[in-house]
Amino acid sequence: MEWAGWRRGGRGLTDAVVAVVVALLIRYAIVDPPGPSSPWSGWSAWPVAAVLSFPIALRRRRPRAMLAVACAAGTGVTIAGAVAAGAIWLTFVPTALVLYLVAATASIVWSAAGLAVCVSAAVTAILVYYVQVFPGLALAATPSEMPAAWPIEIGTIGVLLTVAWALGTVVRWKRDTTARLVRHLADAAVTDERRRIARELHDIIGHSMSLIAVKATVANHVADARPQEVRAALAVIEETSRSTLTEIHRVLGLLRSDGDPQQDPVPAPGMADLPGLAAHARSAGVEVELTVREEAALPAAVAVSVYRIVQQALTNVVTHVGPARCAVTVDVDGREAVIEVVDDGPRHGRPPRAGHGGHGGHGGHGQHGGHGLIGMRERTKMYGGTFDSGPRPEGGFRVSARLPYAPDGAAA
Repeated sequence: MEWAGWRRGGRGLTDAVVAVVVALLIRYAIVDPPGPSSPWSGWSAWPVAAVLSFPIALRRRRPRAMLAVACAAGTGVTIAGAVAAGAIWLTFVPTALVLYLVAATASIVWSAAGLAVCVSAAVTAILVYYVQVFPGLALAATPSEMPAAWPIEIGTIGVLLTVAWALGTVVRWKRDTTARLVRHLADAAVTDERRRIARELHDIIGHSMSLIAVKATVANHVADARPQEVRAALAVIEETSRSTLTEIHRVLGLLRSDGDPQQDPVPAPGMADLPGLAAHARSAGVEVELTVREEAALPAAVAVSVYRIVQQALTNVVTHVGPARCAVTVDVDGREAVIEVVDDGPRHGRPPRAGHGGHGGHGGHGQHGGHGLIGMRERTKMYGGTFDSGPRPEGGFRVSARLPYAPDGAAA
């Protein structure tokens, strides 16, 4: 607010200085004109110059009103003969300066109408001056480089007003274009943020609900025969539900616009949380072998993407394969993170879960057609990396991703 007020004050001071300079020029032209002198007395040059120039100083407060005042003042003093022949164009310099601001701030229809009115008024005033006032004036004592002739006056003023209007219109067009671009970039940023949050929620909820569904199914089937396993399944469901709510709370916190300084931020998941993912998958019957080789610390943004890719890959194994062996390998060398998740398919001829078609579903109705592979591919694409997935010839399914990154966590 202080900066904006300072800028407005600075512009107002600049307009006041310009108004004084233009007034001095108009006064000098009236007193020492290139053509015949004005029939008015010499002292009148000061108030005439002041009346013509003061709209410049006030143009930012009331641009349209000041345009009308400047045009009316120029037209009036010209018809009254208070200006000098050969320098009448100076009388409309204030009009041109105010017209520039009007064209830069008002609609093009309004500013074009203002230009037409000002040009028409100036032409009328000059013709009246040369018909009624000019014939009665004494010739100038010294010859002038600009002869007093109405076509020259009209042409000069027409060019002056048109150029001022055109410059103002260009400035307004550039401002509007910049504003539209800023709005477009802001909308695109909001869309990207919503897509990112939706992807986060999909990964969090998809992984957790798959694990909860598996444990709930186990608990339901063994409730009578092995009640101790029911308690263990419920414990896993409880722990998974709590951690899921915590992560959802963190992601939804990104949507808050006001912020809550009393609320401690929940840390985003990273490399240290990969063993927890493996433990959850093991509790659902998947034998997970986790190998992490981290030669350099991974930036937080890349670590989240690595975590989500591993999480979604394990979720697909739990959901579409069931009990199986799965090897998860994460290699970080300071330049890129390489992820590979390989499973060997259902054990002991176990049929695939209904509706997924085994590894056919794993590659067709399961991963390949679902949001899981899409989300992993999008995360990899953010870093300009490569992503590959598909059935293995020896059985099972393989997911691999390579995420190159810069030291600051940006895409390499």
